[in-house]
Amino acid sequence: MAGIIHKVGERIKTLPPSVPLLLCVFVVGFLSFGMGRLSVLSAQAEIQRSVSVEMVAAAATPTPPGGFLVASRSGKKYHFPWCPGADTITEKNKIWFKDEQEARRRGYTPAGNCKGLE
Repeated sequence: MAGIIHKVGERIKTLPPSVPLLLCVFVVGFLSFGMGRLSVLSAQAEIQRSVSVEMVAAAATPTPPGGFLVASRSGKKYHFPWCPGADTITEKNKIWFKDEQEARRRGYTPAGNCKGLE
C-alpha cells in the first residue's frame, strides 16, 4: 500500500504545478457538495420523524369524556380540547358538547384562536 502511495506522489510531482492545485480545488468542492447534500437529507429525516411522532401522539389521545368540544359554563365560546383557550377552563367549569351543532344550539360560538372551528 505504501508503495502505491509513493508512486502516486511521484507521479503528481511530474505534473505541471496548476494540475495538483486544480485537483485539490475539485476534491474540496466535491466533498463540500457531498456534505451539504448529507445535511439536507438529515434535516429532512428529522422533519419526517417529528411529524410522525406528533401524528402518533395525536392518534393516541383518547376521546375526552362527554364529547369533542369544550366550553366554559360562564363563557360563550367553544373549543377543541387541545386549543389554548380550553386549557384555561377549570375542570369544574367545563361543559362538553358532542358536536358543533349542539354547542350552537346552547348559544355558544366558535373560539377565534382555535384552528378548524368555523
